[in-house]
Amino acid sequence: MNNYCIIMAGGIGSRFWPLSKDNYPKQFLDILGTGKSFIQSTYERFSPVIPDENFLVVTNKAYKQLVLEHLPMLHPDQVLCEPARRNTAPCIAYAAYHIQSRCKEANIVVTPADHLVTNEVEFQRIIRLGFDFLAKNQNALMTIGIKPSRPETGYGYIQCGSRRDEVGSRNEEVVKVEMFKEKPDYETAVKFVSEGNYLWNSGIFLWTLDDIMQAFKQYLPEMVEVFEKGKNDFGTANEQAFIDAHFIESPNISIDYGVMEKSPNTFTIPADFGWSDIGTWGSLFTHAKKDENGNAKRGKVVSVDNKNTIINIEEGTEAVVQGLEDYLVAFRDQSLLVCKLHDEQKIKVWIEGLK
Repeated sequence: MNNYCIIMAGGIGSRFWPLSKDNYPKQFLDILGTGKSFIQSTYERFSPVIPDENFLVVTNKAYKQLVLEHLPMLHPDQVLCEPARRNTAPCIAYAAYHIQSRCKEANIVVTPADHLVTNEVEFQRIIRLGFDFLAKNQNALMTIGIKPSRPETGYGYIQCGSRRDEVGSRNEEVVKVEMFKEKPDYETAVKFVSEGNYLWNSGIFLWTLDDIMQAFKQYLPEMVEVFEKGKNDFGTANEQAFIDAHFIESPNISIDYGVMEKSPNTFTIPADFGWSDIGTWGSLFTHAKKDENGNAKRGKVVSVDNKNTIINIEEGTEAVVQGLEDYLVAFRDQSLLVCKLHDEQKIKVWIEGLK
């Protein structure tokens, strides 16, 4: 009953434009055609480990109603509303202070709202294993690492220690983190994979409330100073007013930069449960069902002489697409995108031109 889950759901998923937009971002979409949105799948993945009342969703205030529509089992008080986007460290601190007002002995797992996991039984085993490790080891901060299946340039990496001496007797699956690495170029990614002691950084974290609060005080004192102003407001009717007034004062910094890379007590579990962050059209293409010509189609589409192309058309419209190879065609909400698949990283820049 002390296990809590923080779901971070405030982004707009601009790399998935035009499907993901400000008014209806990626975490609320069923991009994979499973019949469930990303945020619904995330909740269901954690529900065997976390009681319903211990879920918290941190999101933009504009998306509160969407969260409650997709997760009707949550009480409105479980949806924490950021007045501005300030990266993951302030997001997590906000939720941690809220949890502190409810349960000072909490164990916490933090997750993005929009990942894919295909082996949920193994996923839940890993999360339970992480909580068990935290119960036996003080001052430990944990991130879940993913055993890489290819040289991927779209993920950050975790360099693991080659020795397990420090934790081997306590839990042979847990290893010490030596260093966090930025998203590499292709040659560096090949090197990482070949060396065998590098993992993809999933962005899923576990810690106790006490340990993350101590880490915040040590490594991000300027952020703690902001939240301490309203320490007595969390868990009360004054919480939202305090957040609306002061949240913007927090530094705009990620939990990776702000805490994880600085802590000497960071651990990871090398995991393999069919994970992808589905952060780009290319990653979606990897997991999508394809026809005999390698095309991934969704919607009422006639495909003629296309190869290795994504065609995603919203319900209620229709399209004929002919003669494309390695392209992306997407249409939703009166917005059309046609581009080369290998140029998809530029989408975020291109759509700025529409603003």
